[in-house]
Amino acid sequence: MTLNELHVRPVKDSDADGLIKLVEGCFREYPDCHIDLDDLDTDLLAWETYLRAKDGEGFVVEEQGRVVASVGYVPLGPEVFEIRRLYVDAALRGSGIAQALIQLVENRIKTRGGVTAECWSDTRFERAHRFYEREGYARQPETRDLNDISNTTEYQFRKTL
Repeated sequence: MTLNELHVRPVKDSDADGLIKLVEGCFREYPDCHIDLDDLDTDLLAWETYLRAKDGEGFVVEEQGRVVASVGYVPLGPEVFEIRRLYVDAALRGSGIAQALIQLVENRIKTRGGVTAECWSDTRFERAHRFYEREGYARQPETRDLNDISNTTEYQFRKTL
């Protein structure tokens, strides 16, 4: 699937309900993985504002008025950017939406002078890890614990653009 075939648009704060449903749906696939709007996931309540405050951008894919995918990015330095919240509704995985979204943000990052893209992924999200590796991201030896209600540990992935 290409970007021309998708209804991709910049994220708006008013997308909060759709983003929350999307992320909750993805988290439900894993035991003891919970959304926490009072702590780790508060950014979803106003994701456009959150990303803009960090000089980043976010995008959603809509299908029949429903948010079915998301992605964003923020700069970590002049040449390093972090990709955030790449989620695709389970019914649409394998359709090419994730590839189109990662290419979109990688192109935006390169336009801004980015040389490296990185992201973090819950150690339970094995399908996501395989996706990142297929897209040229290398899993780094570093992990981080989020100390959240889901007891999340994440792997870091990195790619030179």
